[in-house]
Amino acid sequence: MTTGNTNSPSSDNRQPAQSFADDFKARVKANSRTRFIRFAIVSVIFFAWVAWLGNWWVALLWILLFDIYITGYIPLTWWKKSKSATVRTVMSWVDAIVYALVLVYFVFTFIGQNYQIPSSSLEKSLLVGDYLWVNKMVYGPRVPQTPLHFPLAQNTLPILGTKSYIEHPQWTYHRLKGLGNIERGDIVVFNFPAGDTVALKVQNPDYYSLVKMYGREAILRNPQTFGEVVWRPVDRRENYVKRCVGLPGERIRISDGVIYINGDSIPQPEEAQFNYYYQLKEGRMTEADFERLGVAVDDRHEVQVNPSDIPGLKALGFTVKDDGTVPTLYLSPLTKSMVATLKADPSVANVMRMPAVTGEYLFPEGVSDNWTRADWGEVWIPAKGATIRLTPKNWAVYERAIRVYEGNSDAHLDPTDGKVYINGQPADTYTFKMDYYFMMGDNRDNSLDSRYWGFVPEDHIVGRPEMVLVSFDKDRSLFNGGLRWDRVLTRVK
Repeated sequence: MTTGNTNSPSSDNRQPAQSFADDFKARVKANSRTRFIRFAIVSVIFFAWVAWLGNWWVALLWILLFDIYITGYIPLTWWKKSKSATVRTVMSWVDAIVYALVLVYFVFTFIGQNYQIPSSSLEKSLLVGDYLWVNKMVYGPRVPQTPLHFPLAQNTLPILGTKSYIEHPQWTYHRLKGLGNIERGDIVVFNFPAGDTVALKVQNPDYYSLVKMYGREAILRNPQTFGEVVWRPVDRRENYVKRCVGLPGERIRISDGVIYINGDSIPQPEEAQFNYYYQLKEGRMTEADFERLGVAVDDRHEVQVNPSDIPGLKALGFTVKDDGTVPTLYLSPLTKSMVATLKADPSVANVMRMPAVTGEYLFPEGVSDNWTRADWGEVWIPAKGATIRLTPKNWAVYERAIRVYEGNSDAHLDPTDGKVYINGQPADTYTFKMDYYFMMGDNRDNSLDSRYWGFVPEDHIVGRPEMVLVSFDKDRSLFNGGLRWDRVLTRVK
């Protein structure tokens, strides 16, 4: 910066240029007292945040704050001095949008975020169309593992269809101190553990289920059907919401739909559902009947009966008339109270729970061949600091946790000697680095959960839903019950 008459060609009339030190002092002195007070308040908040992060390298950003508030060397507000009204107008909008996105980034990362319930896995506790406020501070917010991302999109930019994040840098997992720990019965939002690899055109079922069904090579050779196969970082994987039923270090098994922890049964959620067949004596269920019962449109399944099915239906106790016809038979997920309502209805002939069958792709592969979703386990849930012996049998249970979630990518079971190798060395034991959780949906027979894809690592935990902000019924118009007023601003249980 220069002073004096800069228009004169004579060097004798020029003032000497200020040194950086003099210019710095001048800029500092030019600030008002109130600006220093605002800067001091911002600095205290900033350093408190850095201390919470536990990463003092971030404190170097204070230099940028100092320049923004005090010295102004970086011309961030250059557009305010532009002679063009168009430039000033456009840049004022850009400036406001950038500030809003920065604020949203910090709120969504460290405080909480809104999420939509897309599937029925937690019906009736949470409904399709619920918009939730998820508290990220309750278990401690994660420091972003993928810090360079657009805050309003999980992994894909709308319309453009491109990635909403830049994969590098990737920060090491670190969780800030929270208000408490995950407890049994908590409804939890987490990143889908099996969502690390995704076939973009077919995301349900997930990639690993597709591999079991078609083979990896078939998926890679048919991008027109399955789409590009991509990898996603932990915090950019799809968000799932389930109920925590098993905690680190516990043994879990399921018998006839009842969950047992360390040998003791735990209560079912009040709104837990199971699939039931129910049969009328005459006629058919009307829409009003389904509405009174509380069965969603997508769950109103009429069972098509073939002549070859009749002996089996008779054996199960369903009604078959003398002329060989079968009164209408339905299949729906029902709560305990809905079952009681049907059994008390004189127009209903039979109500029977749908039996579970083997042959589903249950976790862990190779161990669960004779298990069903209703009779599953027993399995020990890994806990941080706990050590297990490694055997060919339990390798199937803990392989993904050890190899994928805990970063031992070369770990494998050698079939020739039956030993597990980690980092090229035989390993008889393994000590876990993280806690793991077992998550299930309340819609027990219609939920793809830990019974199918295994444990949820602690670094995948996002937060706990606290409140239903608003809820929309996709089967109704907005002006005909589409907005569920009775769920607006209600607490999640």
